[in-house]
Amino acid sequence: MAEQDLHFGSDAGRIAISSPGRTPLTYAALAAQVEQTRCALARAGVRPGDAVATIFPNGPEALAATIGIASCAAVAPLNPAYTAEEIDFYLADLSTRAVVLHRDAGAPAAAAARRRGVPVLVLDPDPSGPAGAFTLEATGRAAPADVAPRPADVALLLHTSGTTARPKLVPLTRARLRRSASHIAAALHLTPGDVCLNVMPLFHVHGLIGAALSSLCAGATVCCTPGFNALRFYAWLEESGATWYTAVPTMHQAVLARNPAQRPSRLRLVRSCSSPLPETIATGLESRFEVPVLNAYGMTEATHQVACTPLPPGARRPGSVGVPTGPEVGVLGEGGQLLPAGARGEIVLRGDTIIDGYEKPAAANESAFAGGWFRTGDEGLVDTDGHVTLTGRLKELINSGGEKISPYEVEDLLLRHPAVSQAVCFALPHRTRGEVVGAAVVLCAEGQADDRVLRRFTADHLSAFKIPQTIVMIDQLPKGPTGKLQRIGMARLLGLDGRDGEPDTELPE
Repeated sequence: MAEQDLHFGSDAGRIAISSPGRTPLTYAALAAQVEQTRCALARAGVRPGDAVATIFPNGPEALAATIGIASCAAVAPLNPAYTAEEIDFYLADLSTRAVVLHRDAGAPAAAAARRRGVPVLVLDPDPSGPAGAFTLEATGRAAPADVAPRPADVALLLHTSGTTARPKLVPLTRARLRRSASHIAAALHLTPGDVCLNVMPLFHVHGLIGAALSSLCAGATVCCTPGFNALRFYAWLEESGATWYTAVPTMHQAVLARNPAQRPSRLRLVRSCSSPLPETIATGLESRFEVPVLNAYGMTEATHQVACTPLPPGARRPGSVGVPTGPEVGVLGEGGQLLPAGARGEIVLRGDTIIDGYEKPAAANESAFAGGWFRTGDEGLVDTDGHVTLTGRLKELINSGGEKISPYEVEDLLLRHPAVSQAVCFALPHRTRGEVVGAAVVLCAEGQADDRVLRRFTADHLSAFKIPQTIVMIDQLPKGPTGKLQRIGMARLLGLDGRDGEPDTELPE
């Protein structure tokens, strides 16, 4: 996105970016920062279409720099927690033209870039200046490019998680970013008076598009934090004057675990995305904040948001991720046919925010598309009113002797037990049934329960084949870099993948 994509001009004096304890940055100052970044990159020889990798800690400079780079090139924000080996892979896979690093981070990336002969630009923040202000050190004397980026040019390059295979490189164009940000802003009824408290990483679509670009598209304010911190969250809400925030369910759960003195005064909605929101957490948030809680469905290949719960007076249906907010949503049967409303199958998408294909590997496109539809890998259904319900990732569904079990269903039930704070369900290998259900839970501070108690609880509500064979108590659930629960590989991580005996179907009295 570039200057013309944002609300400059008459909105120049409005606050674009803020941060706790910092002077805010206006839209006019952001426009100037974008231009300075464009000139610095041009001096380094960067042109539209070139890939520029970045490694920044979360904060206002990360957002301002990402917007500036995307205004004239293809920005590829990388997770600052990556190892040197991982950084080297991504720099090679991106065919990186330049690397931009924060002054206080990125030593492994700098070394990897030097080995590959890639220019390194250092971002030097101004801690005494407005939030997001920085200088960009660049060598070279190349003149600024006289060819402006086009709407069809790639502005953002992101890799999928690569949990079970080689990460796929997703190219998102300027036009798609603009459309998706507009769709999200419309779904949330964002106005210039809104303030989003962003606690999500800015190297991921949830934070970058779902929180930041959607706000800037509406002429609103983004308050950039250093990242999620449950101990500081409520203070940030009040200090920022936030009218909304968006996070993953594990973060929402941590928010609920705190007990603030009073409800934030300006909050008007809460949004959840990136993984299924258990109904117990949704109702808890609505009770705590007395505002609507919106459950959204998004993915990188769709330029983030696909569907979202409507704001009142629209209906929120328990278990649903709402109605489409831009893309067309269909359901595909096992034979490749489109299914009618209410039938369960693979969720497929098409529309002007859906990618035309992965940039790498090219072979991934053969299985990713069918008849003009993008295959999400999610199982679910669309009802007659257009509400979308997800029943699981196809790769995460547990196939126990031919019975397909959604881990979401079992997790949601375990969370209803008063002793359980967090839960994740996953497939356990089994000699005769192929797979059975396993679960790991974190108990509440005063929670008293064990495997037998929780299995008995699930037996009161679930069919026998859905009852977890094993439930282990752990101190903390493994999560990915954006806070999402990691189901694939959980059995191996917990040392349970070597089990192949018959399930213990006898439950305690």
